[in-house]
Amino acid sequence: MDIRFQRAVDKYAGVPLCALFTAWDWCIRKVGLRRKPAAEPKRILVILLSEMGSLVLAEPMFQRIKARYPGAELHVMLFAKNREVLDLLNVVPKQQVITLDDSNLQDFASDLWEALQKMRTLRFDVVIDCELFARVSSLIAYMSGAPVLVGFEPHTQEGLYRGGYLTNPVMYNPYRHLSHQLLTMVDAIDATSHPAGKTVPTDEMITPPTLVFNDGEVAAEANKLETDFPTIVGKPLVLIYPSGGILPIRAWPLENYYRVADHFLQQGYAVGVIGLKGDKAFGQAVLNHCRHPMCVDLTGYTRSVRHLLALFHRAALLITNDGGPGQFAAMTPIPTIILFGPETPRLYRSWAKNAYFFHQPLACSPCLTAYNHRMSPCDGDNQCLKQITPEQVLEKSHELLGLPPTSQPISFTLESR
Repeated sequence: MDIRFQRAVDKYAGVPLCALFTAWDWCIRKVGLRRKPAAEPKRILVILLSEMGSLVLAEPMFQRIKARYPGAELHVMLFAKNREVLDLLNVVPKQQVITLDDSNLQDFASDLWEALQKMRTLRFDVVIDCELFARVSSLIAYMSGAPVLVGFEPHTQEGLYRGGYLTNPVMYNPYRHLSHQLLTMVDAIDATSHPAGKTVPTDEMITPPTLVFNDGEVAAEANKLETDFPTIVGKPLVLIYPSGGILPIRAWPLENYYRVADHFLQQGYAVGVIGLKGDKAFGQAVLNHCRHPMCVDLTGYTRSVRHLLALFHRAALLITNDGGPGQFAAMTPIPTIILFGPETPRLYRSWAKNAYFFHQPLACSPCLTAYNHRMSPCDGDNQCLKQITPEQVLEKSHELLGLPPTSQPISFTLESR
């Protein structure tokens, strides 16, 4: 479904439904009909519908749930298009995953009906709703019938209104990384305070998960890549991801990627443009500009996320806009440069030790937040990204690759690590 349509449905149908469910919940509480919490949860459902990259950031939460409640059966609900990433993380058995197809309204409604029936049959003791801005997940959590509902508390923040029926609400904190906020969700399951999660949080660095490949799998994919693109045989490879995905405002100017590609081609590197089939225009644009045999279009080339991660092992560096590839890279050894603008690395940075982030903290950045349902007021002139220069990115790239500094010394004034 088109994201604008989803937002419209979420607003015009979601708000009254959340209000209606809130009133209904008040009534059944008054007459004592709501299920009582179990002494020890037997089944826990995590609802995390959103982008693929968020699943990587949520992996520590899944591990904490399993460590704290080893006897509980953990289930996950997510959009079907994100299923592959969850399977790669291997945090729950495949039969304990509930998927919703959001490609069109009819399929979504059908999957939702089946999911609600399954939830009622399983009788979850705890549902953790990890969404920030979607009201549909809040409604699903309530319809599960679980006696313990954990999710982000709107309080007076109108942009986050998702009903008033959470039993264990957690305050959304825009100053804390998403991974740490999701860990607080687990702490909130047994909390008795309001809002839940009144514990002293730790800001320890989180170790990202590592994808273990089958013997010979990475080498086989590298060989196939060089067979399909023989001009890159024996050449170090730099990958770039110039697409903004469903949020084009997150994209660094394409002209800057031209500059980066030209530079590495001149240095004897091969350059590959990655992306989905729908990103083919970006790949062709870079190829048309560079007109170099060692510049290859890999948009739509990878069969799966697993295939993409195998290619990351073949590459020397990834330069990417904020999005899925930067988060997936944390599961591999590849050094990565991630360009943030409308969103901030303070909330969404990768936990990889060899990941570096550029962010120009303008007065209007970040502008994609939970409070505006990720609907930026920007007119499209994303200066937060335009003010990150190719020279700055190239200087950091040389440092990561162990190359001599570029000819023009660069002073780093951006938020980077």
